[in-house]
Amino acid sequence: MAKLVIRLTPKAAHDRIDGWDVDENGRKILKVRVKAAPIEGRANAALLAFLAKELNLPKSRLTLLSGDTSRYKQVEVDGLSDEGLMAQIKTHQGET
Repeated sequence: MAKLVIRLTPKAAHDRIDGWDVDENGRKILKVRVKAAPIEGRANAALLAFLAKELNLPKSRLTLLSGDTSRYKQVEVDGLSDEGLMAQIKTHQGET
């Protein structure tokens, strides 16, 4: 299982991946935007649905581990290694 740290921006014009960055702790983070507002978990649900679509996986294989109300989220992806996840995201980045 792969784990992914995400910086989520809700209420965007389009769902999209903005690319990789490094946070103040040196962790690699993926910047993602979703159209949904951060109300009643809608942005989190939109994030998981968008990532599942981008990774060509069922939504049931993605789990929000932490960051329910934070801009920074940790998502677990079942069925992909960390290397496989990185390769999938590089393949799809910028296509949305």
